[in-house]
Amino acid sequence: MLRQTGPLTGVIFPATKVGCNRGNKEASMFRISQFIRELDHPTPAGPRRNPPGPVVIWNLIRRCNLTCEHCYSISADKDFPGELNTAEIFKVMDDLKAARVPVLILSGGEPLLRPDIFDIARRAKGMGFYVGLSSNGTLIDESNIDAIDEIGFDYVGVSLDGIGATHDHFRRKQGAFEASMHGIRLCRDRGIKVGVRYTMTEGNAHDLPALLKLVEDERIDKFYFSHLNYAGRGNKNRAGDARHRTTREAMELLFETCLDLHRRGIEKDFVTGNNDADGPFLLHWVQRRFPDKAAHVEARLRQWGGNASGVNVSNIDNLGIVHPDTMWWHVPLGNVRQRAFGEIWNDLSNPLLAGLKQHPRKLEGRCGACRYLDICNGSSRVRAEQVTGNPWAEDPACYLDDEEIGVSADDYGAERVVTTPWVRLNKVSA
Repeated sequence: MLRQTGPLTGVIFPATKVGCNRGNKEASMFRISQFIRELDHPTPAGPRRNPPGPVVIWNLIRRCNLTCEHCYSISADKDFPGELNTAEIFKVMDDLKAARVPVLILSGGEPLLRPDIFDIARRAKGMGFYVGLSSNGTLIDESNIDAIDEIGFDYVGVSLDGIGATHDHFRRKQGAFEASMHGIRLCRDRGIKVGVRYTMTEGNAHDLPALLKLVEDERIDKFYFSHLNYAGRGNKNRAGDARHRTTREAMELLFETCLDLHRRGIEKDFVTGNNDADGPFLLHWVQRRFPDKAAHVEARLRQWGGNASGVNVSNIDNLGIVHPDTMWWHVPLGNVRQRAFGEIWNDLSNPLLAGLKQHPRKLEGRCGACRYLDICNGSSRVRAEQVTGNPWAEDPACYLDDEEIGVSADDYGAERVVTTPWVRLNKVSA
């Protein structure tokens, strides 16, 4: 069982108030904190949001000083040829503005390894984008915190996959945890909104309670819980993905932690990503804990609409190639060096992109028969494709049972799809 632990530090700092940040800045995420607030302060449910342009997660560089076990970009500490230069990036920014993109998440690799990262961020802020910095945190130090502060990043996200040695193991570098915490504290002390990103596997689930205490004790604004998605090293190491029971326990702990902090007047953002079954699972939790609120929460969940890959979230990689999101690097939609972003994004000649943009999606098997398809929207199509070869098949990481989602084996005609270990396919000579 996952249980909350005691404080990690001797001092409990006063909490920082965090606003709701409504809109599509985090269209690909499931905002637990927003739904918890709805329990006490319900707001009318409206139609499903259709923002004018997607959030763009932009991998400006593939180089990284770490080689994390679940890195979707398979980054390493070396230069990768063919990356967009500063002038090309500025031109693409103009295209993104014309496509009504509201948000740029500057990512990598490690974006702080780009010498022009602050020029890029400064221009993005000047153009009116909401600008986030996605970093491993180890390179945020006294030499650059003034620049990070001066630019005014709307958010800085730092990856923490456990406490101490657990984090260092996943990052494959001793001392990574302390270096990342130093960067987080520098941002926090400057008043920069900073959050922790945690990807759970069976190998680090035991540290989740301690991480949640760290978020409270260290006055960290946000906790982003990411389920493992099957891309890059995450796909190669998918055999270590969290078991369904582990995931259920983790989500229960997240819901209860968020509720407890909210009731104590400590408002933080708790969000999840890469498994939209979290929405229906929250609904079942509300039905048990607050049955009189369940109908309202269900209406708000249907307004949310689930997985937004290919719709409200997009990706541009370090070479300028556009993808439905960061987990689809094996599916190129076009290159911003040859075509404007908006033209690529609205071109439905690619059958995957066209299918992703449908709501609800036309899915097969267990996901297609699920009563919550219009809430979850089929969750991760990447996991389905990597395990079965079919992007419209069942997502093997759905952790709700058949009774909970209103299906039986007769509805999907086979046993459940189960995640199998990744196997390298060797080329056969003719």
